[in-house]
Amino acid sequence: MQGAEVILRYFPDITTSQQKQFAALGELYAEWNEKINVISRKDIEQLYTRHILHSLGIAKVQPFLPGSKVLDVGTGGGFPGIPLAILYPQTHFTLVDSIGKKITVVKNVAEALGLDNVEAHPIRAEKVRGKFDFIVSRAVTRMAPFYEWVKTKVADESKHPLYNGILYLKGGDLQEEMEESKLNYAMYNLSQYFEDPFFETKKVVYVPL
Repeated sequence: MQGAEVILRYFPDITTSQQKQFAALGELYAEWNEKINVISRKDIEQLYTRHILHSLGIAKVQPFLPGSKVLDVGTGGGFPGIPLAILYPQTHFTLVDSIGKKITVVKNVAEALGLDNVEAHPIRAEKVRGKFDFIVSRAVTRMAPFYEWVKTKVADESKHPLYNGILYLKGGDLQEEMEESKLNYAMYNLSQYFEDPFFETKKVVYVPL
């Protein structure tokens, strides 16, 4: 199953408007990828499973409440931030990446979709100001340095079932990496939420801060 229908399969309660926004992502990213390579050529055909649905794995672990704030670090072309922003229109998302041309893609995609809950900046995580309920990211580096970048960016007051912290999309065997970080964490296998073989080794790592 390749296309927006895969999103509806796992998130059947999305509105007609959200369905249209998810459906528009395929053409938008194909168009932008011709100008600025933000997704590998072989992966663009698997966009809905390997990028959009993968991003939404975070939502299976912790849905976001209206009024909450989420920081997406190293967003690249907008993952996981853009799919999550479609799913949670009343949550504010700040997407950052140190590579300016990738943020150009993010801004244009967000504008085309009418996502007024997204802001994007070409800066490093350490330079971000403000406090957030959750920091999300998709495998930009090992957890130990990532934690150092974002540990001061988390709001004190928690209002979600999971305490404020990091929700990190990673794959493979993470035991050594997490032991190195010396952090408390929980790990969620995405294979328990999504059937596609791609998710067999994919995880959401949660680190409370």
